[in-house]
Amino acid sequence: MSRSASSSSSRTKSSAKSFSDGSGSERHVNINDAEAPFPQPARGGLHRGLSARQVQMIAIAGTIGTGLFLGTGRSLAQGGPASMLICYGIVGFIVYVTLLLLGEMATQYPVAGSFNAYATRFFSPSYGFALSWNYWFNDAVSVASDLTAAQLVLQFWTTSHPWAVSLLFWVFLVSVNAFHVKAYGEMEYWLSFLKVATIVVFIIVGIFVNVGVNRSHTYIGTHNWHIPGAPFVGGFGGFAKVFVTASFAYGGTESLGITAGETKNPSQNMPKVVKFVFWRILLFYVLSILLIGLNVPWDYPNLSNKTTTTSPFTIVFTLAGSTVAASFMNAVILTSVLSAGNHALFAGTRVLYGLSIVGPIPHAPRIFSRTTQAGVPLYALLATSSISVLCLGSSYIGSGQLWGWLQTIVGVSNQIAWLSIGLASWRFRKAWIRQGRSLDEMKFRVSWTWPWGPYFVIITVIALILIQGWSSIFPTFSPVDFVSYYIEIPIMVVMALCWILAKNIFIGSIAVPGNAPLDPPNETTSLIPHGTGIRDKWTSDIVDIRTIDLYSDEYADEPLDEVKDETRGKRFWLFWRLCDMIA
Repeated sequence: MSRSASSSSSRTKSSAKSFSDGSGSERHVNINDAEAPFPQPARGGLHRGLSARQVQMIAIAGTIGTGLFLGTGRSLAQGGPASMLICYGIVGFIVYVTLLLLGEMATQYPVAGSFNAYATRFFSPSYGFALSWNYWFNDAVSVASDLTAAQLVLQFWTTSHPWAVSLLFWVFLVSVNAFHVKAYGEMEYWLSFLKVATIVVFIIVGIFVNVGVNRSHTYIGTHNWHIPGAPFVGGFGGFAKVFVTASFAYGGTESLGITAGETKNPSQNMPKVVKFVFWRILLFYVLSILLIGLNVPWDYPNLSNKTTTTSPFTIVFTLAGSTVAASFMNAVILTSVLSAGNHALFAGTRVLYGLSIVGPIPHAPRIFSRTTQAGVPLYALLATSSISVLCLGSSYIGSGQLWGWLQTIVGVSNQIAWLSIGLASWRFRKAWIRQGRSLDEMKFRVSWTWPWGPYFVIITVIALILIQGWSSIFPTFSPVDFVSYYIEIPIMVVMALCWILAKNIFIGSIAVPGNAPLDPPNETTSLIPHGTGIRDKWTSDIVDIRTIDLYSDEYADEPLDEVKDETRGKRFWLFWRLCDMIA
């Protein structure tokens, strides 16, 4: 077994550095020339086309969309202002710890598949198989959910031909993702920037509205927390309901690990990306939700029902007395819906691609591993986007009702993903210590989460999954709601059993992670291990942490990565020092 060698060069005070290109000659790079192009190594499959600028902005606001802008309306109507603030705060902390655990693994092994592959490598291949397909379906349904949400947003202006809007958005999203990954990254960068600016403006306007700068010129304060039914609407059942809508709102943060396979210099950029989550949760979710609960009454007309859902963000601007500003906010929300759909389509496509390149036995048809010259897995893109036809069902069910069901399904799927990250991190850390590797060898380690982090995530997420469907059972049983809350649990079990049966009956062996030498890893390398041993039939496929290879697929920093990081570090050293202190 050979360990990947790091390609780091000695630090000097000069502005030029020399690197060997393998042919005996040297290349000289001027680190002070910010505009100088950095040659990229030739690669196949996916391309590392996402820059640090794009990845960092995606980390801040890339997945902020319907969950925050529309889901908060549903949360407020079902649980009240206190339930919404408490539940979003609890889920926010769980997500933050979960992302730190994911960051450790994604920085060490930045490959296609992300936490799906980590669950397979460090926990169980059958569980990883079920999780991967579940998460692909999650992303595909998320696209349908976002397209349905677009219909709800447009109802602020018109109710004519809602399906036509979904169709136009679908064509646009598929077209953007069919080009180079840079097209996705650039679109997400500017849409995310717009969302950040809008939320900052909303916070300022929300404060003014609360203190009396509104149509009625009255001080609102905490009045809406004391109206009949508030602050806890629907009792414990209403409180529990908000957990799944909060999980939907935070969904997508874990897909940052999926971008690791197409991120330049992941060993430096991924930790920075993960640390941004703290500010995102504090500023964009908790503070915004506090202002929504203060300014918008839980029984506001058409806040959330079977036919429509109104964004609390639009309502606050309406309360400020400006219909023009309210229309502008609604337009921004529409672009955020487009951004969230774009992110979900990108992530789902990469998950399906990762399934198809698993070796030696693929978890999906090999056709989904085919990429264009621009590095886009086109067949995986078309398969993922095809699920979006679900949004057309709104014509028969009602956009509000359909979006609520899709939101619940996606929210539970997000929770299963977080649970899986906890399980993978638990086994990864145990394997690292069991095999005697030094903690100093980890490229990114969050010391304050040792050793309780994985256990905290596992226990709390299981509790959320079990209690959030309380209202579907008590006081009256609702079969449709019950299915939307719990259908994914038996599906996960069945998928895992199918994989075990298929491996034992049709293949006759279960691959066991070993320490066989592997080819040098790149962004197309599957993190799921190539087995070399064979276990007896009908035995558990829980991975043995004593023999799992912890060296294969580790990212080896490239010399040019080091040059770029030194240049950026000189420009933004104070900013990154603050991020490091917080995380």
